Amino acid sequence: MTRILQRLIYETQLTNHLVRLQFGPFNSTTQRRWKKPTVTAQTRLEDRTRDLKLDNLMTKLHKLKLILSLHDLMSTRRRGPFVSVQIMSRWSNIVGLNVPIGGFLRKYRHVFNVFPHPVQRNICCKLTSKMTLLLQEESNVIKDMELDNVKRIKKLLMISVTGFLHIHALRLIKRELGLPDDFRESILAKYDDFELVDLEIVRLVDKDDIDGDLKVAEVEKWRQKEYTEKWLSEFETKYAFPINFPTGFRIKAGFKGKLKDWQRLPYSKPYEKEDGFRSSSRGGIERFEKRAVGILHELLSLTVEKMVEIERLVHFKKDFGLPVNFRELILKHPGIFYISTKGCTQMVFLREAYCKDFLVSPDPVYVVRRKMLDLILLGSRNTRELRSQREVKESVGGDNHNHNRGGVIEDDFVIPILENFDYNDNTNSENGEDDDDHDDNDGCKT
Repeated sequence: MTRILQRLIYETQLTNHLVRLQFGPFNSTTQRRWKKPTVTAQTRLEDRTRDLKLDNLMTKLHKLKLILSLHDLMSTRRRGPFVSVQIMSRWSNIVGLNVPIGGFLRKYRHVFNVFPHPVQRNICCKLTSKMTLLLQEESNVIKDMELDNVKRIKKLLMISVTGFLHIHALRLIKRELGLPDDFRESILAKYDDFELVDLEIVRLVDKDDIDGDLKVAEVEKWRQKEYTEKWLSEFETKYAFPINFPTGFRIKAGFKGKLKDWQRLPYSKPYEKEDGFRSSSRGGIERFEKRAVGILHELLSLTVEKMVEIERLVHFKKDFGLPVNFRELILKHPGIFYISTKGCTQMVFLREAYCKDFLVSPDPVYVVRRKMLDLILLGSRNTRELRSQREVKESVGGDNHNHNRGGVIEDDFVIPILENFDYNDNTNSENGEDDDDHDDNDGCKT
């Protein structure tokens, strides 16, 4: 038996040796050990430093996107505010849902209300009152911010090289810009600053007669702040961008010097006329790429949540005069942008606008959407709404410190245990005093 095992071990070692020899330098035309690894956009995307906070946020936003897609399909039904679950099961492929619709609806009880039909006795679904109120609040906030939306479209038209923009490109990012669904009629056709050249093309009527404040990019405000508050030189801040690398980013040798030179490199700013450049000139291609970074930075700054899907940026290439690969450009600057691939989409974030997974300067529309996200994250938990900070302060500052209107607090079980200890200490001390008094009385008697 041992001889058979030894023979098997010898044969396996021999076969492994032969397999290893077929990639040697004398029996193969392809030198496997000398072959350089291919560097493509896909390999760069896979090897990038991950930002777990933004990836986690993207996973949550994907759930919100699914729910809003279901709401859009439900709103197209004209029979009533509710839809049969059997009909909703046919929408799984349309929405991109890879789980049964029944389990998905039960998972988000604070968003969907599932109930039997009073007459037909089939299972139906509608949105809860909380979610309906939040959707209505978002619509009202967007209507109130109509002038801000006009400024956003003006700034995008000013960035355009020809002064024209395709409406279908704006329609693709209307949610990111905070535009209403009927922005073509309610904004473009309403204001005299815009002119509809074609059914799908809009232009700015007078591009030169524009307020000077609109020609200032968002990054210029950061540069002015760095120049005045941190006492940095104008040479260091005039063309610089805020850099914020993700945690775990490896800085290679010579990277800091290249980054410092790139920060000082002059370029044509988004609202300035593009200067001609030659590939043979010194820094010509680098200046053109830096202008593309500035335009992309300004476009993301104009959005509500400071993020846009990369596939939708392609539709602005011709209007902005940027014949570049946006994904390659974003991956070259990990301190300014970040690509998240969660949720089956490639979303680009503006890193400076986020602190962990929250916006530093929240927009009113973002505040309402964050409320929707918080409602979704409650899942199927049977909990009350979270109390506001004012209610928490009142409950802490009031007389009833132990009264909790928002549910059970962590470590509440410690309070009765401590109360029992206090009660036992008091009873023991009273018993001890009685014993001392009894001893004193006995001593007096003697």
